[in-house]
Amino acid sequence: MLVIVAPGQGAQTPGFLAPWLDLPGFADRMSAWSEIVGLDLIAYGTTANADEIRDTAVAQPLLVAASLAAAEQLGADPGLVAGHSVGEFAAACVAGVLTPEQALGLVRERAQAMAKAAAITETGMTAILGGVEDDVLAAIERHGLTPANINGAGQIVAGGTLAQLAAFKEDAPARARLIPLSVAGAFHTVHMAPAVEQLRAAAADVTPGDPQVTLLSNFDGRPVATGADLLSRLVAQVASPVRWDSCMTTMIELGATRMIELLPGGTLTGLAKRGMRGVATAALKTPEDLDSARELLK
Repeated sequence: MLVIVAPGQGAQTPGFLAPWLDLPGFADRMSAWSEIVGLDLIAYGTTANADEIRDTAVAQPLLVAASLAAAEQLGADPGLVAGHSVGEFAAACVAGVLTPEQALGLVRERAQAMAKAAAITETGMTAILGGVEDDVLAAIERHGLTPANINGAGQIVAGGTLAQLAAFKEDAPARARLIPLSVAGAFHTVHMAPAVEQLRAAAADVTPGDPQVTLLSNFDGRPVATGADLLSRLVAQVASPVRWDSCMTTMIELGATRMIELLPGGTLTGLAKRGMRGVATAALKTPEDLDSARELLK
């Protein structure tokens, strides 16, 4: 079974969009979607620096638009789709739950609301690699942090105040490596609660379709039955942990054999190589990657 996955915030790098603009229709798509999100996505994806595209209000629409434009170029017919964090909106489009216009309109509201929430308190996120999972989770709880992303393959991301993260660093779990992340706030934690209501209000005007293929939720890694259920989960997920480990477990249970990660790929296929051994993977980073990805469509 073919799985299509969409990456989340942090996958973007300066200039990643540039080589894709020569593909037929790609620049036109990005220009049209720029109007929806109120940002020059082509400029942000080509000439903006790392700090500019780190901004939550920019990064999230840019990532979703890039994934959707790459999905159109790929032309895949997956048996299962999933997205990590904001990547869930791209996955919802691939599954037929949202149109690109609906998804990007919601992502615009989500990104702006999360940026505002991040400005209330100085917060951040730290990736914990390795260690014993129970020990890592206990240390996170001990310092009042949230396991915001449980990604599997020995990777957990903790979110909280900068003071909490500093104390956690001094009391790091045994045999674990800590990597502070370059993000604007503690996403998928209680610190994002103010953003939930703004997104809920925006979602009230959206009528979703039901999934046309199996679509997994970050909430518990299980398939979502209806579009209404997914929309409710997308709203709540802003302040709830991402269980990518559970998503990968479900993919294996349902018979995943091939995985393609949409633009800008690499993060989720990297996790799959460690947590879903035996599954063939391809990550879309440049247009040249389309050929290897299409080999997995056969």
